[in-house]
Amino acid sequence: MSRFWSPGVEALVPYTPGEQPKDRTFVKLNTNENPYGPSPRAIEAIRAATGDGLRLYPDPTAAALRAAIGARFGLDADHVFAGNGSDEVLAHAFHAFFRGKGELLFPDVSYSFYPTYCMLYGIPFRQVPLDADFSLNTAALSGPCAGIVIANPNAPTGIALPPAAIERVLRANPDVVVLVDEAYVDFGADSMAPLVARHDNLLVVQTFSKSRSLAGLRVGFALGQPALIEGLTRIKDSFNSYPLDRLALAGALAAWEDTAWFDETRHKVMADRARLTAGLQARGFAVLPSAANFVFASPSGLGAAEMLQALRERGILVRHFAKGRTRDWLRISIGTADDCDRLLAGIDAITAA
Repeated sequence: MSRFWSPGVEALVPYTPGEQPKDRTFVKLNTNENPYGPSPRAIEAIRAATGDGLRLYPDPTAAALRAAIGARFGLDADHVFAGNGSDEVLAHAFHAFFRGKGELLFPDVSYSFYPTYCMLYGIPFRQVPLDADFSLNTAALSGPCAGIVIANPNAPTGIALPPAAIERVLRANPDVVVLVDEAYVDFGADSMAPLVARHDNLLVVQTFSKSRSLAGLRVGFALGQPALIEGLTRIKDSFNSYPLDRLALAGALAAWEDTAWFDETRHKVMADRARLTAGLQARGFAVLPSAANFVFASPSGLGAAEMLQALRERGILVRHFAKGRTRDWLRISIGTADDCDRLLAGIDAITAA
């Protein structure tokens, strides 16, 4: 630690992102990036946005992007907030809605950034245990609390809840914000976006990083009734009025409008997921039902940590959450068909050795 740090900095436990190797020879199945690349229209829009215009600040309200996102869901732009990736949107939501109100509730196996945000903002939290099969009993998400956060589909398990289950949580907790983190929703789950107009305590957060292949651009958004969006905007404008640059705004808008590319690539991922799941199960892995662009799988006959290292030695990266209930499981991103074949071949070589 440094003597110049403010009180509390030493106690923070920062989020650890997945490895981003400099060696491009790896089959990279560890950070849930989309293997099929962004819309060509998005790339062209980014190119067109370069030039002299970069000397000017971007639109601080992201008006065109917010209007386009809202229109897709039958909402006005005042129901949409845009930020620098869904991680920033989530951070602003934790700041705006959950501080100073008691304990925040979220599952014990979920996105590991949630406890980090709580520590950063001084929010006490209670992690609700998932059932033995990693499913979430939504009835446990109740009682006095500061709010509720549900990743749907959940990460790292990939399991999705039906909208009716989440709506029961909304109705049981009308006086707090229920945040539904839908980073992976486009790979087989049902969005809560259609319910935004009915519930003033619902905030839906999505990202362009996964289904639109723009993880390098950093664009996320939230959907909620105008009072919630105003709260997020107050936090944003007290922190950084220009979170989305001109290139990000141009690329995201073009990607959003290219629904054909979006549907083609996400359905490829879903098909590859089904094929990889079958291949892993045929090799003795336990695989949870996934509605995301990854699978959560437990190897047979070899520990998850050992399998992780053996795959890495063969040039294949996957993710291992080594603590607690997930120590025996690997999260494997869905790559191209060739990537998945190389993974399965690597597993065969490991188990035959």
